[in-house]
Amino acid sequence: MALKATLDKLRDWMRARGWQPLEHQEAAWASYQAGEEGLISVPTGMGKTYAAYFGALAALAERPEVGLRVLWLSPLRAMARDIETALRAPVQELALPIEVASRTGDTSSYRKRKLRERLPHVLVTTPESLSLLLSYEDATEKFGAVDLVVVDEWHELLGSKRGTQTELALARLRTLNPVMKTWALSATLNDLPAVAQAVLGPGRPSRIIESGEPPRLELRTILGDDSAYLPWFGFLGGTLFDEVVAALDPERSTLLFTNTRNQAERWFRAIVERKPEWFPRLGVHHGSIDGVERKRVEDGLASGAVTIVICTTSLDLGVDFTPVERVFQIGSPRGVARMLQRAGRSGHRPGAASEICLVPTHAMQLIEFAALRRAIDDGRLEDRHGLDAPVDVLVQHLVTLAAGGGFEAETLFKEVRSTWAYRELDRETFDWVLRFLESGGSALRSYPNYRRLQQEDQSGRYRVKDEQIARRHRMAIGTITGNSSFRVRFRNGRELGHIEESALARLQPGDKFLFAGRALELVFMRGTDVWVKASRAAEHAPKWIGDELPLSEPLADAVVSILAGLRQELLAGSINVERGEEPPELTRARRMLALQAQVARVPGARQILAELCDPSKESQVVSTSGSNGRAAGGSHLFLYPFAGQLANRLLASLLAWRISQRWPVTFALSANEYGLELHAAEPFDFTEALKDPMLFDRSTLHEDALQAVNAAELGRRQFRRVARVAGLIDEGLPSARKSARQLQTSAGLLYDVFAQHEADNLLFLQAQQEALDIHFEPERLHGVLARLSAEGLEIVRTERPSPMSFALTLDRVEARVSSETLRRRVERLKAEWIAATEAAVPSQDERQAAS
Repeated sequence: MALKATLDKLRDWMRARGWQPLEHQEAAWASYQAGEEGLISVPTGMGKTYAAYFGALAALAERPEVGLRVLWLSPLRAMARDIETALRAPVQELALPIEVASRTGDTSSYRKRKLRERLPHVLVTTPESLSLLLSYEDATEKFGAVDLVVVDEWHELLGSKRGTQTELALARLRTLNPVMKTWALSATLNDLPAVAQAVLGPGRPSRIIESGEPPRLELRTILGDDSAYLPWFGFLGGTLFDEVVAALDPERSTLLFTNTRNQAERWFRAIVERKPEWFPRLGVHHGSIDGVERKRVEDGLASGAVTIVICTTSLDLGVDFTPVERVFQIGSPRGVARMLQRAGRSGHRPGAASEICLVPTHAMQLIEFAALRRAIDDGRLEDRHGLDAPVDVLVQHLVTLAAGGGFEAETLFKEVRSTWAYRELDRETFDWVLRFLESGGSALRSYPNYRRLQQEDQSGRYRVKDEQIARRHRMAIGTITGNSSFRVRFRNGRELGHIEESALARLQPGDKFLFAGRALELVFMRGTDVWVKASRAAEHAPKWIGDELPLSEPLADAVVSILAGLRQELLAGSINVERGEEPPELTRARRMLALQAQVARVPGARQILAELCDPSKESQVVSTSGSNGRAAGGSHLFLYPFAGQLANRLLASLLAWRISQRWPVTFALSANEYGLELHAAEPFDFTEALKDPMLFDRSTLHEDALQAVNAAELGRRQFRRVARVAGLIDEGLPSARKSARQLQTSAGLLYDVFAQHEADNLLFLQAQQEALDIHFEPERLHGVLARLSAEGLEIVRTERPSPMSFALTLDRVEARVSSETLRRRVERLKAEWIAATEAAVPSQDERQAAS
């Protein structure tokens, strides 16, 4: 009865705030009381936090014993602060005898020391901080009584090494307290039983709680004027700056999501230039900006002092910014789930509609936006799958546990196999990891630093005996392996954030650039610091590595389906037919697609379209066995698999390599989300090459792909990340981090040692496989080759690049010229292209007559 009375108090607390307890919340509270665990999957803003929390909170209020009872895992430090506030609110207002705190990388050193001495009843932390706490000798004492672990935004962790790290940590907590329960929270996932099993481990009964209410979503698109219909070099979205600014209202809190940090900086600057009086109410937020500045923006958004924030994935997740009224998405979100997640940042409360405004940066994104509508209506979301037994994460975890009191091999082997990621781990691999940590392996056994574990003679437990090794390991815990970066500082010492070393390589003292919403001038670089001063103007924004978001398979499939339907209309002569039920984006895109059909063809659903650009020949459509053709001044092959940039990039490399094995030819390559280009500087007979049945063969895909993309060099680069997670390279102290060049040199030496003396080293082999999986999505390419083998190609000859191929040509040009030179060249190419092809587009009167 006491437990029910406490839950009633919590219900009353919700009603006092204007919230009625929802059905899925009641179900979650009852499930917790019944001793169940599982997954809560409801739309963003539908009260997942309190659904997972109140059952445990009510039980804890009845027996507030000393020690940690509820552990909340957040994928982002920014989320942790807001979750802590949300969890503390009912505790404080109902005067419950419960302590709530958070512990992340942003927590002060003083506060971290206090938490090391005594943990609160409820702790909000990240996977990295949890692993760090498990690396201390008192881990059993600190975590042995945890009743509940909540894994927030599980979809953000699933499918990454951070997710695998979380699975291993949860397995350790279940060993310490076998009755501990786990609940995962998510809003945007498919195949919920498999998702729940990934967080609980194989064979554990799981309860899945869903909301019966579909999310209310209001989606509209800023289309601009009718002249902006061609897919020119517009990936920064600059053509719609004025339209977007006109749609903004500084009195309404708004998030503008971009896909890259470069875009965020440019959009912030564009808005400031057009509306300088808005500056006090504007903010820019991304992962490279200093944490103090990010917190200022977050606090300002929550208080209303900041009303418009240009951001990236750093604000994707469930930070409870209730005041946010509107969301803009600049460019395609590249995925259905990501778009729903971002839309859910507005109206972030039960019953409220989410509003998102889509802003295309080129004409093909109009098709993507229409495809988003279709995929949402059909309920198609992206699948997420956990990783399959990454060895580097297991190596790190074993050192963590050995430092935190030690382990027995047989017991730990069973514990590790209780996770989804390592459910099929064989004892041979596990024993290899143990031997490697004990001896450094056959190649490194002469170096004491690599002999990290020792087995005690009497107990047989594995421990870290060297405190210096344990200390270095704790500083390096985690699986986030970003590129080496430099701190950006004003001359008064104020820190603005971090810029990757690769971006700085293109800057010289005196260069002006955008960063953290400011125009800066580089003064000098010293050590790992970049000293800057304010500037009145800036020429460009840095480009960060890893900003790309690949087009997801469900969205790509929806795009192809829409194009195939429009293709049939165009073939039937139904140009520019406006239908009241069709998305407005398609109405606007029809002119571009009509021109695409006039110059080449609109891609279909079965055969993959191939365009052979030959200025010396008239345009014509041919079959796969069509006649030969050569083009003076070079030859172009454009292919449109719609497989996403990663798979398209690998396909371009694979085709170029296979063709070059039979013909003496060199290609320049480019790829985007939709297609790829092979450009031969000299005339080349692509038609003859495309007849080769082995060109799309899948039986040797893995071996040929390794040859085509210089996998040895990619593996060398990926090995730095694997070696960093496995603790083989030392990044240095926080105050004196090693540069990317130093780390790559260290990792490269190890890579060469393994290649020459221990080629079967599992970390070495893992790096080679990851290089392909991460950079190219070979499984997706396998599906493309299967389609090519089954359906063949539809080959079209063109005199000039089609609207769809023009963007690929520009991508190739961009690789050779600077951004400013590129813009001038683009404008010239656009003018020439329009002059040559505009006559092919029917006039408005002709289109009306056709309709």
